Amino acid sequence: MAQAVRFYETGGPEVLRWETAEVGEPGPGEVRIRHEAVGLNFADTYFRTGLYPSALPAGMGVEAAGVIEAVGAGLTDFRPGDRVTYTGSPLGAYSTERVMPAEHLIRLPEEIPFETAASMTMRGLTTAYLLRRIHPLRAGDTVLLHAAAGGVGSLFTQWAKLLGVTVIGTVSSEAKAEIARANGCDHVVIYTREDVAERVREITDGKGVPVVYDSIGKTTYQSSLDSLARRGLLVCFGTASGPVPPIDAMQLVVKGSLFVTRPALADYIADPAERAELAGELFSHVAAGRIRVDINQRYVLPDAEQAHRDLESGRSVGTSVFVL
Repeated sequence: MAQAVRFYETGGPEVLRWETAEVGEPGPGEVRIRHEAVGLNFADTYFRTGLYPSALPAGMGVEAAGVIEAVGAGLTDFRPGDRVTYTGSPLGAYSTERVMPAEHLIRLPEEIPFETAASMTMRGLTTAYLLRRIHPLRAGDTVLLHAAAGGVGSLFTQWAKLLGVTVIGTVSSEAKAEIARANGCDHVVIYTREDVAERVREITDGKGVPVVYDSIGKTTYQSSLDSLARRGLLVCFGTASGPVPPIDAMQLVVKGSLFVTRPALADYIADPAERAELAGELFSHVAAGRIRVDINQRYVLPDAEQAHRDLESGRSVGTSVFVL
């Protein structure tokens, strides 16, 4: 019998329940997939708390990797036995198996283990669109990346170095600074004891950076704006500390005709061809060893409550995954 994590009300980690689940057979355009590993992402907490709305009761999780066990009528792109990974709706990845639309699946190369795929499909595709779609970065550019020791941060820094981009990364501690440096971060700013914008200006000879990548949100928004060069771009792609404050258009003018964008991964992988292109580039780097995926924490699905507590408290470092 299949099992899954579900929640019946929004709230803290205690609302998560591990229970038996009916799976059934796939309908037209669907597959039944047996999970081998499941991703743990900060976005999962947004659904649990209600920041991202969902109809209740609901499953939990948007990322996993596994093997197709059955396909629905008329489906020709996949067949039983195929190795796949995915990220995105509908909720329900925190499960041993599930039925889901085949349109969200990405074929997984044999060279990439299931645990690696489940720990980096969302983060890797996020990194891919940040570096390859948002802004035309060139070798020699310098950018600011918040949470440089995190899951996206670790992948981002390694990929940026392949492009010849200099990365200034922010972290909360010396231990995380060591992780950021190990991934190739050129300059590390420990924001708990240094002024981020001031350090960025020092590093860039007063000019600031053309792009800031900010997954923290509320607490870093102002320092991100203050770190930008004239006509610079602030990319707000996460809200770990809470939503960014309302944007004051005149502040953007005063600080140098700045730009702000709040992108979502879903809009960069909605087109199958674009998703395949981004995934192909990501997988080729990982398979060749040019980008290393370190899994720092492993959990089992019945311990989802503890996994969420670790994630939200900052006790977890880098990438985490549920193993089945």
